[in-house]
Amino acid sequence: MVPSQWEEAANSISNSNHHRAPITLICGPKNSGKSTFSRHLLNNLLSQRYEAVAYLDTDVGQPEFSPPGCLSLHLVHESLSDTVNQQIKTPERCFFFGDISSKRDPKAYLNYIFSLYDYFLEEYHQPQYGGPGKRMLPLIINTPGWVKGTGFDVLVEVLRHIAPTYVVQIRISAESKNLPTGAFWLDVNEEAANLIEIHSARRDSLDQSILMQKDARRSRDHRLLNYFKQCFPSYINIETNKELAHALGSLPPYEVSISRIKVMHLHCEVPESEIFHSLNATIVGLAVSSAGISMAQCRSPWCVGLGIVRGVDLRKDVLYVITPIPFCNLKKIDLLLQGFIEIPTAFLQVRDCVSPYMSTNVLHWARKLKKLDKSYPHPST
Repeated sequence: MVPSQWEEAANSISNSNHHRAPITLICGPKNSGKSTFSRHLLNNLLSQRYEAVAYLDTDVGQPEFSPPGCLSLHLVHESLSDTVNQQIKTPERCFFFGDISSKRDPKAYLNYIFSLYDYFLEEYHQPQYGGPGKRMLPLIINTPGWVKGTGFDVLVEVLRHIAPTYVVQIRISAESKNLPTGAFWLDVNEEAANLIEIHSARRDSLDQSILMQKDARRSRDHRLLNYFKQCFPSYINIETNKELAHALGSLPPYEVSISRIKVMHLHCEVPESEIFHSLNATIVGLAVSSAGISMAQCRSPWCVGLGIVRGVDLRKDVLYVITPIPFCNLKKIDLLLQGFIEIPTAFLQVRDCVSPYMSTNVLHWARKLKKLDKSYPHPST
């Protein structure tokens, strides 16, 4: 049941009389209910006024609609039937940050957020959006629960750059873990924003850090499991993690020519002789670089999705990749992004799930999608 305070906050935002559709940023400490409130607000906006709502997810550790390590912008056209559990959706635009926290590279993290936000403004928040009869879309921005130290500084930068119409701050009973009250991101003489402070609907303990860390890891693994479950059509009944691990182990991967693929290591340096070996048995971002530019210039490529590098064979000049990305999008990919997103242990329950240097039972990257239907067909949409 939605608390009355939450209901009032959502109605206030949905029924606002601003000349532009509202841009709402939701912030607060870990485990305070930011994602749950964002889903409730999304449903409220859709049911009351708007045909679609944009959703900018900046929480790389616990994203709402994408797998971990991603910053993404989504367009949601239908209300969410489940306002508690996370769902996987195809993003409008996505960056692969490659880690579950912004602390390794706050500058790149901020640049990705600003790029996604600027894209939203240009495409969906202009008066002429969609032509006659179409209104500008509202935006919901979900933020991570790291609100101290560098996490606080990053949040302040996001708030100052975006200058949202509304800021919803969720507070928990442990005051030391909360953000400062008031418009903490503004200078003294700056005009106050529309700040709405609400209390968490959860009963939080003063010392749940170990339990929260375990829950967060379990949640990330669950998101990755759901993401790679998309490799199979819905009519294939896969109920347990072990069944998924066996299915992935028998799924013919794509064969990718090493000579046409660039590799970018996001948060570390790898010797040139070990670049492709380092990819083996890892989760990578599959991206599209701009043709004819150097790696130094290609620092912010759009990410199409994630893949598991199942094997590397340098003698044959091939990588073997498992991914749920539709075939029509795979032909554009020429860049692999390696970060620190780990393969869930559930994927390793069968011996051959990510066996190294596998060279049999493969499908060529450029083969027609029809040939996949003979085994486990990849989704076409």
